[in-house]
Amino acid sequence: MELWEIALTGLSLAMDAFAVSMCKGVEMKKFILKYTVLIAGSFALFQMLMPLIGWGVVTLLRGAIESGTAGGVEIIRQADHWIAFALLAFLGVKMIVDAVKPWYKKRRAVKRGEEYTEEAPDPNQPVKLGVKTLLVMSVATSIDALAVGVTFGLLESINIWVSIGIIGAITLVLCFIGVIIGIKVGAKFRHKAEFLGGLVLIALGLKILIEHLIA
Repeated sequence: MELWEIALTGLSLAMDAFAVSMCKGVEMKKFILKYTVLIAGSFALFQMLMPLIGWGVVTLLRGAIESGTAGGVEIIRQADHWIAFALLAFLGVKMIVDAVKPWYKKRRAVKRGEEYTEEAPDPNQPVKLGVKTLLVMSVATSIDALAVGVTFGLLESINIWVSIGIIGAITLVLCFIGVIIGIKVGAKFRHKAEFLGGLVLIALGLKILIEHLIA
């Protein structure tokens, strides 16, 4: 593969991570450089790691693949989209529930004749990164890259280290920008942005699932 082809592959792989990084930015609500770097770095790391794993599996099993006896590669191709869909759908539903909670509490208070005032976010309150959620998002958005790594392993003339380096660099830059966009949107629209972010995650999961099912 030519470098421009690898760059286009990296760009296409990074788009899902870019969208999800915006959702993570919505949750943060304010800019903290080290957290933004950690988020973008996590997405970039997994976008590099997954192709390397796929490439490594195919390289190790090349003889079995050529003889048609390696069913594990096909299992990866069949199962990856279901895993990504489940993870993204779960996180999307969680974001929507968190966004709807204040509205539900307000409606319940009105029915009871009680006064409800939503507390404004404290600017001095520490921002929670949500490392576990970040890792799940990183895995979910990089599962497609695992399948790409399998394809890389079947190609003769490809430098896997250069390839994953390009993919990682593109993902890092795009996700850094995505987090900043998400922070600005989240700070302005709060629960509406969180609700929309949940819908985006579910839509991405469906997109990955549908693309693989009709392929």
